[in-house]
Amino acid sequence: MNREYHRWYSPSLGRDMELLIFGHSGARVLVFPTSKGKFYEWEDRQMMQAVGEHLEKGWLQMYCVDSVDAESWYAHWKHPGDRAWRHVQYEYYLLNEVLPLSWQKNPNPFLITIGASFGAYHAVNLALRHPHLVGRAIGLSGIYDISRWTNGHVDQNVHSNNPVAFIPHEHDPERLAALQKLDVILAVGKDDSLRSSNEQLSKLLWEKGIGNALRLWDGWAHDWPWWQQMVPMYIGGHD
Repeated sequence: MNREYHRWYSPSLGRDMELLIFGHSGARVLVFPTSKGKFYEWEDRQMMQAVGEHLEKGWLQMYCVDSVDAESWYAHWKHPGDRAWRHVQYEYYLLNEVLPLSWQKNPNPFLITIGASFGAYHAVNLALRHPHLVGRAIGLSGIYDISRWTNGHVDQNVHSNNPVAFIPHEHDPERLAALQKLDVILAVGKDDSLRSSNEQLSKLLWEKGIGNALRLWDGWAHDWPWWQQMVPMYIGGHD
């Protein structure tokens, strides 16, 4: 299996950033770690083995990025507006640095975003904000209301990065058309406290004509053994 390590100084973030690439061709997959997680988290947790056949046969190429959660939403000592701005800079890094690298290495036009727990927020939020770039968004045990990290503060950056806040206000026909083509998969445990967040987002999406697959798993299902089962089940689309 092809494995590449990359590190460079990010102009968007003002510091070095690292990532890992797995696979040699196929649909490009942008992989987000869990809260404050590292770019090697999915490798350490044997997630690549869960889609080993996909990688070996050239069906997928996975780009595992680092998080800056400790500098953004989880930086509780910062003003919430500053947390949101750091997240915006992280998005600039993804859009202006990581995705161009993926296009340079792989001409496949199909992009999947995926993450578990807080990584699911990143995966789904990015896709909903930029549906013209993403074909499929997979959120595993995710949370989609960022307000608990903003202490009641709302500004444009907070609002536009909070899916349950901005989706009800989507009215632009071109954006709605792109969103309605997006394949959204939300998988969560029936006993997970985040189930309600998944059900809320699913309902809001349907109200805008944005189809999505809400999949409820037995039990808590908020840990790596479950995510290892979910990834191969949903990476090619919902069941």
